[in-house]
Amino acid sequence: MAKHAGNQHVKKEAVFVYSENQLGYKFSDTHPFNQKRLVLTTDLLRKMNVLSDEDIIAPRMATDEELLLAHDERYIEMVKKASKGLVTGEQTESYGIGTEDTPIFPNMHEASALLVGGTLTAVDYVMENKASHALNLGGGLHHGFRGRASGFCIYNDSSVAIKYIQEKYNARVLYIDTDAHHGDGVQWTFYDDPSVCTVSIHETGRYLFPGTGSVTERGTGEGYGTSFNLPIDAFTEDDSFLELYKTAFREIAEYFKPDVIISQNGADAHYFDPLTHLYGSMKIYEEIPKLAHELAHEFCDGRWIGVGGGGYDIWRVVPRAWSLLWMEMKGLPLPKGDLPQDWIDRWQSESPVPLIPTWHYPEKLYEPIPRKAEITEKNQQVLQKSLYIIRNHTD
Repeated sequence: MAKHAGNQHVKKEAVFVYSENQLGYKFSDTHPFNQKRLVLTTDLLRKMNVLSDEDIIAPRMATDEELLLAHDERYIEMVKKASKGLVTGEQTESYGIGTEDTPIFPNMHEASALLVGGTLTAVDYVMENKASHALNLGGGLHHGFRGRASGFCIYNDSSVAIKYIQEKYNARVLYIDTDAHHGDGVQWTFYDDPSVCTVSIHETGRYLFPGTGSVTERGTGEGYGTSFNLPIDAFTEDDSFLELYKTAFREIAEYFKPDVIISQNGADAHYFDPLTHLYGSMKIYEEIPKLAHELAHEFCDGRWIGVGGGGYDIWRVVPRAWSLLWMEMKGLPLPKGDLPQDWIDRWQSESPVPLIPTWHYPEKLYEPIPRKAEITEKNQQVLQKSLYIIRNHTD
C-alpha cells in the first residue's frame, strides 16, 4: 500500500461526516428512502453527548472525474439533465431513473454527488491518517450500477470510493455489506478485481430485491475467489445471523488480508423493517460494528470506513442501530437502559408509531418461529458453501 503522510494534527479516533445538505437526496414525501433518519440519528447522538461539533466533518461534492471512476459519462449526463427537468421518464427509464423505485427529483445529480463526496471525505480522513475511523451515514447506496440507477441508488458511493482508494492509495479493500439486500452494484463493479474483496450477508434473493447474491457468485477471471455471498433464509434470527457474519468475516479477513475495511451498515435486517423478512433485533447492531472494529485494528492498522445503507423503519430502528455504530467507532461503552427522554419527547409527535424508550425492546418482538431449526441448518450450509474456497485453499 502506498504511504501517504498525514498532516501534523493529532489523529482522531473517529470522524462523523454530516451536513444537513445531505437531506437533499429526497425522492418524495412518501418514498421509503427517507433521509430524515440522518436527522433522527444525529439528534439522538447529540442528546446522549457522544457527538460533538469537533467530531463532525462536512462532506464535499464529488467531481465528475471522480464519478467517472465507477459510472459512464452518458449516464452522468442523463442524471444531470433529469436534475434540471430537461428529460422525461420515458427517456431516462433505460438508465433506471424516472422509475417507481428511483424517481426523478430536482437537483438529483448534486444531491447524489454530495453523498458520494461524503464517502470520499471519509476515505481521505482515514487513508491520510487524520482519523482511524470515519462514518458517512449518507452513503451506502450499493445498488447503483456503472450506467444505471437501481433500488433507490443513483450513484454508487462505495464503488467510487473503492476505485478512488485504488488510484490514490494503492490499497487492498475488503468491503463488507450487512444490508438485508444484496450489495449487487459493488460486487459487479469489482467482480474480476483480485485487489478488492466483496462480502454480502443478505436475505436470499428468492424473496427479495435484487434477486442476486447466491453462494455461486464468487468472482471471475483474476477476481475469482474474492466475491463472497451469504444469502440467508427469510425469518433468520439473531443467533444464526451473527454466527454466519462472525465466522465468515473473520475467515475472509484472514484469507484476504486487507489494507482497509469499508462496511456498509444497512439497518433493514431488523424485525420491524417493512421491506424485508428477517427477524433481527438490536443485538445484531451491537455486534456488527464490534467485529468490524476488531478486524480493522487486527489487519488494517485501524483503517475502517463506515457508510449507511438501507433501513426503512426510521423511527424505531435506524437511529438506535446507527448510534451503536458510531459509539463503537469512538470506542465508547454501548448504552443500556433508556434512551434520552428529551429525544423521545422531541420526536414522538412526528412519529407514526410509538417510539421505543429503551435500547433493547422490553418484550419479545414476535412469536417463536416454527422453522427455526430448519432455517438455522440451511444458513449453516450456506456458510459452508460460501467459505469452501477458503477452507480448501492451497497455495
